[in-house]
Amino acid sequence: MSTSESSAPTLLERILAYASLSIIAAALLSFFATLIIGLNDREAMASGLWSFVYGLSIYALPIGFVLLVVLLILTQARRKREAAQDQALAAGSKARNTSSASGTNRGKAGRKSLG
Repeated sequence: MSTSESSAPTLLERILAYASLSIIAAALLSFFATLIIGLNDREAMASGLWSFVYGLSIYALPIGFVLLVVLLILTQARRKREAAQDQALAAGSKARNTSSASGTNRGKAGRKSLG
């Protein structure tokens, strides 16, 4: 595969990308909602749904970043594996070209000596 081409991401990479993006976005939205509600009414933060929103802002952001790091590791491993396969294919075709060229040269040399 040449450097201009890139293979499509796997299903797992797509799932991790969408999951990390949505979790990080939800964490940031809940952080800002917590900040705005906390500035307006501190008693509201202690009751109801706002405790869940606050917990989401605390725990979701690190989880989203861990998913993002896992995605980066998987993507780099796939690219490294593809690059190794491409090098092996290039080396194999180079070896075939070299052996066929040397076989052709030997054949011509043999014909010259016979003639």
